Amino acid sequence: MSTPDAPRRFGVITLFPEMFDSLACWGVTGRAHEQGLWALSLTNPREVADDRHGTVDDRPYGGGPGMVMQAPVMDRALERARERVGSEAKVVALTPQGRVFNDGLARELAKEQALIFVAGRYEGIDERFLEASVDLEVSIGDFVVSGGELPAMMVMDALIRLIPGALGHGDSANEDSFANGMLDCPHYTRPEAYRGAEVPGVLLSGDHRAIARWRRAQSLRRTMDRRPDMLTWQALSQEDRALLNEWQLNESE
Repeated sequence: MSTPDAPRRFGVITLFPEMFDSLACWGVTGRAHEQGLWALSLTNPREVADDRHGTVDDRPYGGGPGMVMQAPVMDRALERARERVGSEAKVVALTPQGRVFNDGLARELAKEQALIFVAGRYEGIDERFLEASVDLEVSIGDFVVSGGELPAMMVMDALIRLIPGALGHGDSANEDSFANGMLDCPHYTRPEAYRGAEVPGVLLSGDHRAIARWRRAQSLRRTMDRRPDMLTWQALSQEDRALLNEWQLNESE
């Protein structure tokens, strides 16, 4: 039985396990791996193929281009992945038809102690495997890439950032874009002046209340400009509405 401080366990079913070295070796995710905050197990479907050639795919019924990954092979790969990660692991397949990944889904999946990601290739995976053995299909957007490895790595990166202790500052994940339903505010560091542009004076004032208000206003403004679909006027607080009205009034002068 997993304890609250046990490492998160991630398993990946992939034809290219070497691609995941970057997650375990570099940056925030690499440091978290070194700290024992998460563990990774990789399963190549070719390990459980029926023939000496390691065949995992075949032509699609009904004709058409490309090949399809076979359900029996994928089921055996999943069985092996469960042996390595745990039988309770939730199974997530990366597919263009899946639920679109966002911050809300990331926080939902981050509650799971063990996850197995299925990274397909070719034209996709036999639908019978997806229907019978996968708990959730996830998409990273309305476009197609060559396989599920990069999408799986992006999802895992987002989840690892949410593990307590993975980031240098405890509030970092809560201040990122999308965490509060809006885009993040602009950020600045030294030097104070660069290429004719100066750091906004409020950030140098030492007035933490004014800084917080400025950052909130900038976050609202940036979201309104770039992602108005994320803002619902009815959901905004009275202070947020006042900040937006103030900005729009200044813009019209």
